[in-house]
Amino acid sequence: MELASAIASDISGICGDVFSVQIVPPGLIHFELTNSTLATWLQSLVEGSGEEAREQGAQEKIPLCPLHPAPLPLHSPLPPAPRPSASSVPNLFSVQYAHARCCSLVLLAHREGLIKLREPVPNTSPAFWSVISPNPLPWLNGDGTLRLNHPDERRLISELIQVVDNIECPDVKGSVKWEKVALSLSEAFEKFWCNCRIWGEVKITSLELAHARLGLLMATQSVLRFMLEENLGVFAPLEL
Repeated sequence: MELASAIASDISGICGDVFSVQIVPPGLIHFELTNSTLATWLQSLVEGSGEEAREQGAQEKIPLCPLHPAPLPLHSPLPPAPRPSASSVPNLFSVQYAHARCCSLVLLAHREGLIKLREPVPNTSPAFWSVISPNPLPWLNGDGTLRLNHPDERRLISELIQVVDNIECPDVKGSVKWEKVALSLSEAFEKFWCNCRIWGEVKITSLELAHARLGLLMATQSVLRFMLEENLGVFAPLEL
């Protein structure tokens, strides 16, 4: 416990704004991302790092992790891994459906004035969304806690973190079963959409929660798009 406390103290001093650290007997160190870090990371999934990052060129790969919240790479500079054809993945349609559903819901929110997008009618599935308002999205409550606390919201966020870790970690990227990962993320989205409403009473009584949930939709769409096009080699439809 004494050794763990010393290690945790050093880590907290270095990156206490990123992790909260807890010591658990007999000497385990538990790390938890801070709410502000999660909010920044989710925002980066929605919009990348802004126009400046987009202008850096398609060949530059910017890593994405909670410690360095930057967008998913636009194009990987590494040789692509072998990708299954759509016909070899019988359940891949459900992943494409989840992606298209995210797109249609975000565009519906724009048409109804719930959010405002700079480019509301994209020709293809957007890599990132350009949100004019609210910007940034209200991920946090007034007390600094994450607004998304429903179990299905938390599960979806956890899935997003795991997927991006798989994308960015060179030690595991080659062994990842991307079909399984994509299906797991799309299933988490379906659970979220079934149990975490945006319109109706939520839109009326808790507009900021509706905005945060729309942000989670946009973040999910960006990651689904990357997996479909970069890892699975299939089209990410804007609509079905």
